[in-house]
Amino acid sequence: MASLKEFRDRIDSVKSIQKITKAMQMVAAAKLRRAQEAVEAARPYAARMSAVVGNLSVAMDGRPGAPELLVGTGKSDTHLLVVASADRGLCGGFNSQIARHARVEISRLLGEGKTVKILCVGGKAADQLGRIHSDNMLDVISLREHKNIDSTVAADISTKILTMFEAGEFDICTLIFSRFKSVISQVPTTQILIPAMQSLDEAASAPDLGGAAYDYEPDEEGILKVLLPRNLATQIFQALLENVAGEMGAKMSAMDNSTRNAGEMIEKLSLQYNRKRQSMITTELIEIIAGAEAV
Repeated sequence: MASLKEFRDRIDSVKSIQKITKAMQMVAAAKLRRAQEAVEAARPYAARMSAVVGNLSVAMDGRPGAPELLVGTGKSDTHLLVVASADRGLCGGFNSQIARHARVEISRLLGEGKTVKILCVGGKAADQLGRIHSDNMLDVISLREHKNIDSTVAADISTKILTMFEAGEFDICTLIFSRFKSVISQVPTTQILIPAMQSLDEAASAPDLGGAAYDYEPDEEGILKVLLPRNLATQIFQALLENVAGEMGAKMSAMDNSTRNAGEMIEKLSLQYNRKRQSMITTELIEIIAGAEAV
């Protein structure tokens, strides 16, 4: 059994870890509130943007000259998966859930004979996916240098995707991220970005106009040419905000569990320390009594 000094050192070590996890929990809780407010503020805009694109797409249905960002290239041979995760750990199974969801999607596409290319936003999913699918990995976009996620980050990512699409490097682009529901619930989500038509809700793609007739100025094609790239950046921005809120929620929950586990370990070590100390005192008393009797 360990000595009393070793028990004291271990207790002090666990107490130090407990202070760190408690501080990280408080920081994550503060960041979670700001991230949750940002997500809730951005959701209506992203939803309305999708609705507007859906309304315009109805007018373009069956007409020649529809933008490829809306209807696609007519092929589905090459898929680009944009996997968004966190750049840091200590957030429970948050990153693992996203990576697992991406692996299932990759395996499905490869099983169908498709060509898969992976663009990772955040390093943790890239670390896990790179172990098996390193040949499919195109690039890793780190967000460590960005203290706060803003629209410029999403714009840079969408510009990179649009450049690849215009170069004919893929046919379908799919975004994989974690949708924030609550502190203890983050849902890995798959969303098709290109072609945009495939990601539109039925309600958006078939709006109820109440018998009214609408004329667009400029025409629908001209509006969509400007709106579709902006919609792409908006959906990516929304996904990044969802990820940040989910990461902070998962980190707060994980650090809370770690703090409680550290407290239980301290109680267990303290009990073992007291038993060891009592055993040593009892042994010393027996030795003293036995020596006195011998005299």
